[in-house]
Amino acid sequence: MDRLAILSAAIIPAMSSVTLAMCGFGLAVFVTALIAAWKELVGTHGLDKIAVLGNAFLAVPLAAFGAEHLFGVRFVQAVVPKYMPWPLFWAYFVGVALVAAAVSIASKIGVRWSGLLLGIMMFLFMIMTTLPGLFRHPDNQLFWVLLLREPAFGGAGWILAGDAMHGWRGEGKGWLIAIGRVLIALAAIFYGVEHFLHPTVLPGVPLEKEMPGWIPGRMVIDYVTGAALLVGGGCILFNWKTRLAATALGSWILLLVLVIYGSVLAAALDDAKVAVQVEGLNYFFDTLLFAGAILVLARAVPHKVSR
Repeated sequence: MDRLAILSAAIIPAMSSVTLAMCGFGLAVFVTALIAAWKELVGTHGLDKIAVLGNAFLAVPLAAFGAEHLFGVRFVQAVVPKYMPWPLFWAYFVGVALVAAAVSIASKIGVRWSGLLLGIMMFLFMIMTTLPGLFRHPDNQLFWVLLLREPAFGGAGWILAGDAMHGWRGEGKGWLIAIGRVLIALAAIFYGVEHFLHPTVLPGVPLEKEMPGWIPGRMVIDYVTGAALLVGGGCILFNWKTRLAATALGSWILLLVLVIYGSVLAAALDDAKVAVQVEGLNYFFDTLLFAGAILVLARAVPHKVSR
């Protein structure tokens, strides 16, 4: 039995139903996205291949979070605003909506509508959950990170919707992509500053969790990521070499997801506590969603338009 088989045999029995559902839904959607993008993937070269898979990297986390709502409703029911009736219904409803959006984006079917609705839903999350927390705790860095994260994810949905419209110079398409570009750029720039202020947090989306002490060069990783976010975000904001900047930045965040967050996730899945497993998956997929949002922008900007 090779090392991978040994690791699988050790981890899988300890995985909870919600953990298995999140991984299973994510894998199924990734395969769907890979099939849908195969012809385009074969026809591209270099880092453009990664940009082609932007839909996949955006859809996979949505599917995983949808599965978390459906199979681990007790984890998400508590964040439903207290003033809303039927919290259990809304937890399941959002789960179904996330899975539906993931399938649409992965298969590239009905993306114009799924992207629009995804953007609206992300803004509702910001207004209904993040803003109240920020008003109560304005000095809490976490709420400021979330305040920019949800619009960035929503902006990616609008970029997808705009890109699905016919004709690059269409007025509606141009506005949707421009708004999404600015929202992603603002998040990237703010996160870049946060990496310099908190140089031991997990890189990419600087939430509260710090990198484990066994990861070498933690501060170097955060400083490099912070610089990449500031430079890439600035280029994207001012629409200067946008495709190149977004492709490079999204690829760097994706590399962090695979190497840093992958290691943290493996350790979390080896823990018997369901909450620890779910937390590891949430951090992994959350940062993958940010990488996907940036790469969706890269794919939406044609070479001839990028300056």
